[in-house]
Amino acid sequence: MELPQQASPAPSPPAPMMAASPVYQQIMAVFAEVEGPVRARAVCEAIDLPITPSSVNNLRLKLKRLVARKILVETEPGLFTRPGQ
Repeated sequence: MELPQQASPAPSPPAPMMAASPVYQQIMAVFAEVEGPVRARAVCEAIDLPITPSSVNNLRLKLKRLVARKILVETEPGLFTRPGQ
């Protein structure tokens, strides 16, 4: 008598990849400390970047990359948070 073969569990999706850049590590440290959504300008202030239009826009692009990789979510235009918050 043979036991019926069990279906193997579906493979889990790979974990989202994040760039190894120190800036991304600083950004994620900010999101680990705050509750709720924050704007790019507030993240710039938290990681001591100059508050200039170009630095805020560059950081906003990094935040949008993290959203594309499903590491962060954009709850409404310009507001970013961790999933599930």
